[in-house]
Amino acid sequence: MASATLMPFWRDQRHGDRGRFADGNRPSALTTTVPREYVHRTAVSEVFLTNWRRGAADSWIVSAQWPRAHSFYGPVGGLHDPLLLIETMRQAGILLSHVAHRVPLDHPIIWQRVRYDLTPQALHAADEPAEVELHITDHDVIRRGKRLISARQHFRIRCDGADLATASLDYSCHSPAVYRRLRGKYSDLTLANARRLPLPEPVTPQLVGRDRERDVVLSPTNRPDRWQLRVDTSHPVLFDHPVDHAPGMLMIEAARQAAQAATPGPTLPTAMECDFERYAELDAPCWVQARAADEPLTAVADAGRQIEVAVEQHGKPVIAARITSVPTP
Repeated sequence: MASATLMPFWRDQRHGDRGRFADGNRPSALTTTVPREYVHRTAVSEVFLTNWRRGAADSWIVSAQWPRAHSFYGPVGGLHDPLLLIETMRQAGILLSHVAHRVPLDHPIIWQRVRYDLTPQALHAADEPAEVELHITDHDVIRRGKRLISARQHFRIRCDGADLATASLDYSCHSPAVYRRLRGKYSDLTLANARRLPLPEPVTPQLVGRDRERDVVLSPTNRPDRWQLRVDTSHPVLFDHPVDHAPGMLMIEAARQAAQAATPGPTLPTAMECDFERYAELDAPCWVQARAADEPLTAVADAGRQIEVAVEQHGKPVIAARITSVPTP
């Protein structure tokens, strides 16, 4: 059984559980985050996972904790940010690629599709950090020899004991050599960042459900339904560490902000499906466009709306997203 639980530092190796602190107090257990390297994060403060253990065949249970407040994925209207759910899924997928499938730490993990469908009431932010549990099952696992090539993960997610969401994540793994071949000249991290575009002006933060200009990832154009992607590589959360392309969480945030800008009044994205077609490079503009979905909503009737968001670069699709939103309670 693999576990992220570490040997407590107070444990006395000679006397087992009788080891204790100098003042005589000894907790029954200690909780910590998983190593930041297992979730490809630089800042320890951005690691949300706390433990993992094996479940039934081809399944795992990953524990996480969401803070009461966060500099970017903070609660709104008393509800946790749904994109905190996707970031937690991202971390869990990377963690299991390493601890369950033995993918080396220096192998890039690339998304193909991410999806979630959640219950808004379970996002309620309490007076303590939220305890989150992800039940994860592997599907469609493809290997080349012993090396993992790709997989689909299905999630059942609970928050503070309540059913929160079902979700799925499709990803692939590449060795550094394969990644360099795929990326060509863009695999040079220094060169890719040296060629990045100047940062354009943001739209009004309130238009996209944000409080600060720094957290806005859309820039206005001459059309109300089309924006330029703002790629601020100095953002401490979206760019936790240097990368050679616009990261997936930035693209998802752009889709969320575009859907909000296209919908009157504050909304909560209760469902999202996002397909990743190609990398978004830093040296050319990306264009984000939103439109109402053609078919009417049935599940949320008058309470919700579906928005389709497309991001393109050089006239080619980068991501395609569909977001279902309801008015913020």
